[in-house]
Amino acid sequence: MHVRDLGRSVAFYSDYCGLKVVDEHGEGPNDHAVWMSEDGRETEYVFVLLLGGKAHVQPKEDLSHFGFALGSKEEVDAVSERGRIAGCLAWEPKEFPYPVGYRCALRDPDGFVIEFSYGQPLGPGA
Repeated sequence: MHVRDLGRSVAFYSDYCGLKVVDEHGEGPNDHAVWMSEDGRETEYVFVLLLGGKAHVQPKEDLSHFGFALGSKEEVDAVSERGRIAGCLAWEPKEFPYPVGYRCALRDPDGFVIEFSYGQPLGPGA
């Protein structure tokens, strides 16, 4: 995923999503990359941030997003409140019929929508 500022993006995904840097290599736009993963999943899953690109502009009706499962509705509420305070809340927390569950979403520093959910068929609360 191309981002404008690796430091801001790494901070967002570390803080809100619990990801950690597992590798960093290259220099300059389209070559400097940061690989992030969850603790214990470094060999099976990475989220790659690549320096370069433009802000992501996503219309409100476009529901494209990345999703992270949380362990409770209270955790979803806590993320949404932190996002509200930081000015990046995209979707208020709300309960939806199966398989969506309880969810909210934030916008990352480049405008990508990141969903936080509880009760979907994958992850905690499944």
